[in-house]
Amino acid sequence: MAKKSKGNRIQIILECTEHKESGMPGTSRYVTQKNRKNTPSRLELKKFNPILKRMTLHREIK
Repeated sequence: MAKKSKGNRIQIILECTEHKESGMPGTSRYVTQKNRKNTPSRLELKKFNPILKRMTLHREIK
């Protein structure tokens, strides 16, 4: 059974912005964690997209 989170750390999903615009099938998503207290805004990171085979901007979704 999953442990209830009592702290500020939450799990988030990062999705590729360029992949949605390209119209290619599939999605590039990464699962990570962030501290809600230190980073209240949505997270944006450059990550590798294996379908496009290059680094692209991934934004937090939810």
